[in-house]
Amino acid sequence: MVGHLLARGFRVALHTRTRDKAEALVARGATWADSPRAAADGADVVVSMVGLPDEVRAVMFGDDGLFAALRPGAIVVDMGTTPPSLAQEIDAAARARGAHAVDAPVSGGDVGAREARLSIMAGGDTAIVAALEPIWSTVGKSWVHQGPAGSGQHTKMVNQILIATLMIGVCEALLYGARAGLDLPRVLQAVSSGAAGSWSLTNYGPRIMKGDFEPGFFVEHFIKDMGIALDEARRMRLSLPGLALAEQLYVAVQAQGYGKKGIQALELALASISGLPWPPPPVSAPSGR
Repeated sequence: MVGHLLARGFRVALHTRTRDKAEALVARGATWADSPRAAADGADVVVSMVGLPDEVRAVMFGDDGLFAALRPGAIVVDMGTTPPSLAQEIDAAARARGAHAVDAPVSGGDVGAREARLSIMAGGDTAIVAALEPIWSTVGKSWVHQGPAGSGQHTKMVNQILIATLMIGVCEALLYGARAGLDLPRVLQAVSSGAAGSWSLTNYGPRIMKGDFEPGFFVEHFIKDMGIALDEARRMRLSLPGLALAEQLYVAVQAQGYGKKGIQALELALASISGLPWPPPPVSAPSGR
């Protein structure tokens, strides 16, 4: 995402917890900052993208957090996934300093980030969200203003609820196909363009079939997101049994040692339950189209 901003001509000061990961961006013109506070010093827009709510709090409100240097009129944008209540807390803190805040979680995974095709869900003041369009259009393919502070995070919960149950379907379907002795690439070719097609099937299906479980999105972060959604559902007195099942399945994935793998590692847990090795051995495809 930072690479796309640099390519479009934005001046970027950046901080990461592992400096080595930023060296290529510094070589392309980014300025290294020793802390979130240093990155925010003098900035018009400050964007954070970290995984867990405690990490967001540290980046925002820690001794070297960005709020320590936030100037009046600046805009804070949190593009991670956090509870809507935390987005509202950040918004209130920004307003108290004469600044602005936007919660703008994204969907699209590692592929979407590399290809600048993220879907952005924004919550905050209408004029402020609109003013950030040059950033949205640089890192994403679409952005939608959802409403006041916290609305972007609520929308991301809708996104994660959809993905949670879709991933069960993707993994169980491929498990079924493998046990039935089908050629899985041909199965994917047959079903992906029909009613069963989905982003998850198209993007995760080939990885699963190859046994590629490296992360585009960590299992442990997905569990965090599902926990936020379930907490919000309880608060709103909603019953979401499908989401609860998905969370328990992913907790099992984490318990089997795959917490740092991608969410497609659900296939490994389900295959283990059925005693099926994964990836399955290749199947000779029939001739013809």
